[in-house]
Amino acid sequence: MKRAEILEAARVCVCGEREQDYGSPEDSFGLIAQLWTAYMGTLFTSKDVAMLMALLKVARIKAGDKADSFVDLAGYAACAGEIATAER
Repeated sequence: MKRAEILEAARVCVCGEREQDYGSPEDSFGLIAQLWTAYMGTLFTSKDVAMLMALLKVARIKAGDKADSFVDLAGYAACAGEIATAER
């Protein structure tokens, strides 16, 4: 895939039907952060969830170069960036 194709596929994922199906990434990551915080006893934020999911994708890419992992990585980075800039 070309970089523009990866970015477009990520845009479709994070701005398209997934948001309609699962709600906004901020809301979804916020709920995940609450669950991880309760389970681990350490505070997690929405941005932490996005970044840790990005690291999961990095681990998967190390195990094998599947195109969708790069798309997901770009999507998680975009969500983390949006969350971070909204927090300022």
